[in-house]
Amino acid sequence: MIDLNQNFNTTKNPNIPDLKAGDQVSVHVRIKEGERERIQEFKGTVIRMRKGGNNANFTVRRTASNGIGVERTFLLVSPRIDKVVVDRHTHVRRAQLYFLRGLTGKKAHLKQKFE
Repeated sequence: MIDLNQNFNTTKNPNIPDLKAGDQVSVHVRIKEGERERIQEFKGTVIRMRKGGNNANFTVRRTASNGIGVERTFLLVSPRIDKVVVDRHTHVRRAQLYFLRGLTGKKAHLKQKFE
């Protein structure tokens, strides 16, 4: 009998380090515009990590101009992600940081974790 799980499992992108909720990251994504391809940087806070094989993903939130929050979800197995740089680790006590959606200014800042 054929094992379908083994056939469809893909390998994790080696350019993505181990991430946790609360990390300040810079995600470099390849974007295709017509025939050209460029790399766009998306800086923000990881508000959730989702495990689950091929469906594993992480969501990054940043505040754009005029205080508008922007969230973007990236697949861990995506070849479109060029690299992920962890700028700093922060101390959080939750797995999903959805409470950051309602906060602005200094209240939305997380304390840095020193190791």
